[in-house]
Amino acid sequence: MSDLTDSLNVLFTEFYYWVTVVMMFLIHVGFATYEVGVSRRKNLQHILIKNIMVIPVVTVTFFLFGWWIYFAFVNGPFLNGGVPELAESFYPWSVLMGPNMGDRITGVFWAAFLLFSWTAASIISGAIMERTKTGAFLIIAVAIGSVFWIIDASWGWSPNGWMVQLMGYHDAYASGVIHAIAGGAALGVLVVLGPRIGKFGPNGEIRNIRPHNVWMACVGLLLVYTGFWGFYAACNIPLFNVGTEAEPFFSATNIYLMPTTLSGITFNFLMSLSGGLMAGYYLSKADPYWTLSCGLTGIIAASAGNDLYHPIQAMLVGVAGAIIAYKGHFYVERRFKIDDGVGAVAVHGYSGFFGVVIAGFLLWGYPAAAPVVGSALPWFGMTPDGFPAINPIGNLIGAVIMFGVLGFLPFYILARVLKAIGFLRVPRRVELAGLDENTFGDGYPYLPHVETDFEPIERREVRGSA
Repeated sequence: MSDLTDSLNVLFTEFYYWVTVVMMFLIHVGFATYEVGVSRRKNLQHILIKNIMVIPVVTVTFFLFGWWIYFAFVNGPFLNGGVPELAESFYPWSVLMGPNMGDRITGVFWAAFLLFSWTAASIISGAIMERTKTGAFLIIAVAIGSVFWIIDASWGWSPNGWMVQLMGYHDAYASGVIHAIAGGAALGVLVVLGPRIGKFGPNGEIRNIRPHNVWMACVGLLLVYTGFWGFYAACNIPLFNVGTEAEPFFSATNIYLMPTTLSGITFNFLMSLSGGLMAGYYLSKADPYWTLSCGLTGIIAASAGNDLYHPIQAMLVGVAGAIIAYKGHFYVERRFKIDDGVGAVAVHGYSGFFGVVIAGFLLWGYPAAAPVVGSALPWFGMTPDGFPAINPIGNLIGAVIMFGVLGFLPFYILARVLKAIGFLRVPRRVELAGLDENTFGDGYPYLPHVETDFEPIERREVRGSA
């Protein structure tokens, strides 16, 4: 690098993404903390090791093939061309996939996407807690973290993706690309997995399985908020010329290389968080865990459009997302007997789906991305400048693809296969004793065990089914 201005831009971008990755690590710390807090004492170390092992397993598989998928599948299934030649640059043996003084960006950009992969896996981890074999979960983690979410990122989170170019799909901070797909995948697994022992009574009554440590769960959610800041920053390109060579205009851009500002997304992040928190406080009658969960829901619901929303819009979308997630969680639990250990399907899936759909209406007509030379014309309209336009139909179809086609369906099938070979769920006697019992022992060996009101119910359920 010989030109000083260009060199400073490259070095700044390299450091920018490196810092976002450090911040995003806190998302994983937060997920591990709140899942351990929500779990019961007899399962907490099993929950912890599952979250720990996401890191190496998904990292290695994402290096071997996940990153290549992002560049290989942008044209979609027989819709807009074949596999681009660029994808060859991201085989694991490529010179770009290692130390290279001529390329300073690939590693940190790869790492930012990798942290998104951990997030997708951890969302499912909490939903299926306290009854799933570790090996089964790690298979699911690789499937979501290194295959399916990165396919949807290639389709709908790249400026060249077919969903962006043909449908005008817009999802700036991953309401659908991360959260809806992970929520849909979690629901697919839960349908097959079944509820924890004793969760539902003989007459369909719902029994509350209380967390062993509420404050730990809540601190974990606060850590997730903190890491989410890094997530938002990593979804931006820090310095890009959105003008022309003759009339340059340098700006931060969203993931689609459309201009935005860190000032704008700061307003919108905090306003959507606040809307969700206020709605959660009211709906849950000041339950701290659900208040904080609804705050997270508020951010997720508004994330699809938080690069362009007015702050009041972001707040109202956050309120609506929290209401949909909270009401949806308890309705589905009651009606369909779905036992989601942390409310992940609702917090991430329902709110993410809603967030993508509402963004299509609120941002109708804005440019989704610059058109790709040789691409087919957009299906649902374009801007006067010839850019594919954001629109309700494209985002509605996109939400269905994220939650249902790439989320629920493949993971329902995967869970059925794992169940058929006896690899999905731990035996009933192991679940009753606790998943820590044989491997780890008591997580609090110096504190006396006090029987909870739920343990006699579990034993009675097991005896009744014997």
